[in-house]
Amino acid sequence: MQYKSSAKTRYFALPVSLFLLLLFCSPISLLSGFRTAHAEPMHGIAMHGAPLHGPEFEHFNYTNPDAPTGGNITFGTIGFFDNLNPLIVRGVPASGLRDYVFESLMARSFDEPFSLYGLIAESIDVPDNRSSVTFRLRDEARFSDGMPITVDDVIFTHALLRDHGRPNHRYYYSRVASVERIDDHNVRFVFDPGSDRELALIMGLMPILPAHIYDPETFEQTSLTPPVGSGPYIIETVDAGSRIVYRRNQDYWGWQLAVNNGRHNFDSITIDYYRDGSSLFEAFKKGLYHVRSESDPGRWSRGYDFPAAADGRVIMETFDTGVPSGMSAFVFNTRREIFSDIRVRQALTLLFDFEWINKNLFFDTYSRTQSFFGKSELSFHGQPSSEQERTMLDPYLDQISPEIMDGTFNLPTSDASGRNRQSLRSALRLLAEAGWNLEDSKLVNAETGVQFSFELLVVTRDQERLALSFARPLRNAGLDIQIRLVDSAQYQRRRQVYDFDMIQNFWYASLSPGNEQSFYWGGNSANTDGTRNYMGVSDPAVDVVIAAILAARSREDFVYAVRALDRVLMSGNYVIPLYHLPQQWVARWSFIQRPDVPSLYGYKTDAWWYEETDTGESQ
Repeated sequence: MQYKSSAKTRYFALPVSLFLLLLFCSPISLLSGFRTAHAEPMHGIAMHGAPLHGPEFEHFNYTNPDAPTGGNITFGTIGFFDNLNPLIVRGVPASGLRDYVFESLMARSFDEPFSLYGLIAESIDVPDNRSSVTFRLRDEARFSDGMPITVDDVIFTHALLRDHGRPNHRYYYSRVASVERIDDHNVRFVFDPGSDRELALIMGLMPILPAHIYDPETFEQTSLTPPVGSGPYIIETVDAGSRIVYRRNQDYWGWQLAVNNGRHNFDSITIDYYRDGSSLFEAFKKGLYHVRSESDPGRWSRGYDFPAAADGRVIMETFDTGVPSGMSAFVFNTRREIFSDIRVRQALTLLFDFEWINKNLFFDTYSRTQSFFGKSELSFHGQPSSEQERTMLDPYLDQISPEIMDGTFNLPTSDASGRNRQSLRSALRLLAEAGWNLEDSKLVNAETGVQFSFELLVVTRDQERLALSFARPLRNAGLDIQIRLVDSAQYQRRRQVYDFDMIQNFWYASLSPGNEQSFYWGGNSANTDGTRNYMGVSDPAVDVVIAAILAARSREDFVYAVRALDRVLMSGNYVIPLYHLPQQWVARWSFIQRPDVPSLYGYKTDAWWYEETDTGESQ
């Protein structure tokens, strides 16, 4: 395979000092953290506590071990792809590669917050303080070309991704102090002093690549050559930018494993690419693809009136989840001078009229997002701060809203009339304090006389529609807001290097946030291209609470640390929180069947299967 080296991407490290461990860990947990004796090798590992499933478990709770195999499932998505290597920065990788082709040492369970079970590795061994991790590889593990997966492949992959992988891989894997080849079956990773407890699990999720295929000197060049992995599928067809087809590998080495029981049931998986949302929906109505996750309330309420939905060939379902809502928001780029003053950001948040937008655009179906970890125990919203949180945040209390600390904070509301004069008056007062005055219906700088002007960058028509609704009250307040719709390639380039004033973004949140939080809003990520710190947060309080999250040894301490992070981020007014759906909305053609029990994270299509029904038609 041919790859071309690119300029070295900078990566960053989050310092976690002994001071922070002393500050945020209890004496008992701190003392236990210095014990380094290894326990017995385990079949699985949980971030906190013990994994849900014992060593003799047969399948995950959200899978059907009796599911038939066969048939095809087709998915549809918007965009394009020009690369079959999902582990590098360059290019746009095809969907599904990481799910179907490349496997990790361990597999994640989605019926618990964060637990891993043996996949390529049959066992994991960690000392009490998790200063290292040892994996024992399965004898039967093979790549799709028949070559065995060896300890040398694991060591090769670590070095390859540490030096040439994506920024998150470079960050995580650079924190390994040494790699030890114990024997032909066992490999140990020893971490830098002061590293966090999540690193053992992060190494378990490292995808393993064949050393006999990849060349470090050419790894970073995009390629459309089908890769060699160890997963349940191989690539059958590639139509660059338009379609990729995965074929079930009958010789896959891992069919008998408990983590795969009831999963990967389709003989083939097709992913088709479409230009825009309208053509994507029309394709679903015609049966050109088979499962659709819906996010448009108007379409969900009125758009599924086509014949296949009326006669039962298409099934509409809702799924409850136990995971946080995540944060969908308009993002202030605080690197820009115009958004560097928190009063400006507070004012624009007041001018976002959620109630009017929800009523007129979305049939009152959305709930306002009040937290970065809403809908979960990790959210601060409605929760007074604990003693642990107050101790943690004590040096920074002057920058945290008292209402956020006591849990009584709520985002501003309106009567949905579109004439929210109270919020307008409050916003103009804050803007005046920040040096912006309303003169002749224009908001101008008190010193220069230049009008307040910024660009909101959008990439879809749905984003554009929302942006236009947001712009209306801003223009009434005298601001000049320019909405610019760009193609996805330009959008990705500009977002990658933070070349924007404001964008709309969504940060996914799990029940076990960890190292990725420093990638989202850690201080060292603020000026590193390619991170998800789009707002440019650089706040010592954020770094302190992320360190506490990573040092937590109990679920209770962990929850309090995440809530503290939530309070700091919300107090910073770095984003204008938008909204979330109370449930997952999914439509599927009836010959695509699913288990009765969804996962904690909602529906998981890798546990679904093809089966003809009375109303279904083969596609």
